[in-house]
Amino acid sequence: MGIVVVGTVAFDTVETPFGRGEHVLGGSATYFSTAASFFSDVSLVAVVGEDFPEEHVSFLQSRSIDTAGLQRIPGKTFQWSGKYGYDLNEAQTLDTQLNVLMEFRPDLPESYRDAEYLFLANIDPELQMQVLEQVRSPRLVACDTMNFWISSKPEALTEVLRKVDIVVINEAEARQFTSEANLVKAARAIISLGCKRLVVKRGEYGVLMFTADSVFAAPAYPLEEVFDPTGAGDTFAGGFMGYLANTGDLSDAGIRQAIVFGSVMASFNVEDFSLERMKRLEFCEIESRFKSFKALTSFRDIASL
Repeated sequence: MGIVVVGTVAFDTVETPFGRGEHVLGGSATYFSTAASFFSDVSLVAVVGEDFPEEHVSFLQSRSIDTAGLQRIPGKTFQWSGKYGYDLNEAQTLDTQLNVLMEFRPDLPESYRDAEYLFLANIDPELQMQVLEQVRSPRLVACDTMNFWISSKPEALTEVLRKVDIVVINEAEARQFTSEANLVKAARAIISLGCKRLVVKRGEYGVLMFTADSVFAAPAYPLEEVFDPTGAGDTFAGGFMGYLANTGDLSDAGIRQAIVFGSVMASFNVEDFSLERMKRLEFCEIESRFKSFKALTSFRDIASL
């Protein structure tokens, strides 16, 4: 089978200088699954409450996302509220209501346990570990996290990072986790835990990928209009993992290409609130923007002097 993702499905209320989205569909697993579904089969593991509309489940299923792992339990769905200023790289959290997420105990359907590709999206690292222990022999495991878990559960998070192949986090989180101001030193410290690659999301400045002996940089796609960066990192991860699952190419060249596809997907996501742009997205647009990315970073080798 393709990718299994465990994370959140949520309601978001988001305000930016360019508009507001009230009680819209969000969550790390939602953004990831939607992006990955353009490339691969995706199975989603998350929890929602009794208030979660069937129309949202129908949307996920319309993208051929397997929702057998989406639990519905009594209570209210996880909600997040945030605000962005003109610096769209960082959100100010206004309100977080964990609700049914506090009762979430991920239990993978039997068919999910043979997944080749597993993504542990941003949730409690103890839950990430529970999922990791339920899959039998995944070919590739990647994870994400956030500042809250770095502060509140550093030991549990460290154990997760020791057991995954790829860590995907943002620049501030890498520095926070390692207490290193220098990003290169922070990357070395995280890789020393045992993961093979560290992918650092840098918002409008692009992406850096570190291994033990190399660094790869990809720019962000230059956009004239950015409406809502919420979920951009999860969308990046979905495009990244989806492409890898599609091709099966885990070579360094294949992973570098997957990073560009992840960046392409993130660039579309920020063009509208919630998943509205992703709902309108056609694969021909993805291919076209990938070619534009390639042209953006193409240059000749040095000539003889």
